[in-house]
Amino acid sequence: MSVRGSNRKVNRITSGVCMFINGLGTANPPYRYSKADCWEAFKTSKWFQRLDLRSHMIMETVLKKDNGIESRSLAVESLDEVFSIDPDTLHGRFLDNAPALGATAGGAALKEAGIDASAIDGVVISTCTGYLCPGLTSYVIERLGLRTDVLAFDLVGQGCAAALPNWRLAEALLSTGSCLNVLSICVEVSSAAMYLDNDPGVLISACLFGDGAGAAVLSRHQNPQRRSIEWKGFASLINPAERDALFFETRQGMLRNVLTRTVPRLAAGHAQQVLNTVLNGANLKPEDISAWIMHAGGRDVLIALQNQLKITTEDLHYSADMLRLYGNMSSAFIYFVLQAALKDNAKPGWWWVSSFGAGFSCHGALLKAA
Repeated sequence: MSVRGSNRKVNRITSGVCMFINGLGTANPPYRYSKADCWEAFKTSKWFQRLDLRSHMIMETVLKKDNGIESRSLAVESLDEVFSIDPDTLHGRFLDNAPALGATAGGAALKEAGIDASAIDGVVISTCTGYLCPGLTSYVIERLGLRTDVLAFDLVGQGCAAALPNWRLAEALLSTGSCLNVLSICVEVSSAAMYLDNDPGVLISACLFGDGAGAAVLSRHQNPQRRSIEWKGFASLINPAERDALFFETRQGMLRNVLTRTVPRLAAGHAQQVLNTVLNGANLKPEDISAWIMHAGGRDVLIALQNQLKITTEDLHYSADMLRLYGNMSSAFIYFVLQAALKDNAKPGWWWVSSFGAGFSCHGALLKAA
């Protein structure tokens, strides 16, 4: 499949330094809601009267039929709060929840890695659902008790794709010799980027996204007490010609997610190009991949990936399982999928990780699992 505007070289990097994933952690708000819960809350909200009949039909179709998602964690004690949509409320929701979620996931990753917070030399945090200055690193450093001389980087604007660029920056920090351990965190409070109008893409987006955070301890040396997962190669494809297919815009001081019908096709086409680039460079074939750790934008995206990459439903079951349980958590999603594969003791060998999102962008990483 050709991708418009993407006849450019895919940027491939063969890792020149050892980087191991020594610990993983995830976190969600304590409040979980089913599709049925969301539909009932929408019907009784003021937005039901504000939106037109076509919008009612779209919301009912997405929330009452199989869309690959059964429940989502949202940072609200009641779904009534979701429909309070104004800039101050949404910013307050992000401020109240993003630092806590990021620190909880980060603390879990540190515990699994078996290291103290003082051993972290760098911290990289990605988000796209809110803005703070100073950034989230300031809050997480404080909450986790990281050293005050830690190298801290806040990354924004990469959307669902952000996890792998985050890890690539961690690899660069490790390669300089200035860091032995980097804490990577992606945290998204999608309920803080809530927006509703009669645009079908906006409505579908409101039904897909959940709140969550993922974290990884990325280190130059393997932790001998845990399974070896080593980063071996990386590639990126940034295609600005398709920028309008998926992005946030600001309206009335709030983030509005623009989601178009072309996203599944674009995700699959870009994912194919990035996969081919890395596998060809490593003299591997798709059948050499023993575990697929894929971002799931939604059910239709997973179907497109399966068809494009010529893999099976079983190959994507970790992604499908996490989508069903948590919805699309944007950049944090990949951590949950990788965690699921590790908990399931997925087959050793070559693992493929891929994320894609705003831009239009796609990234892929080759891991070697012992």
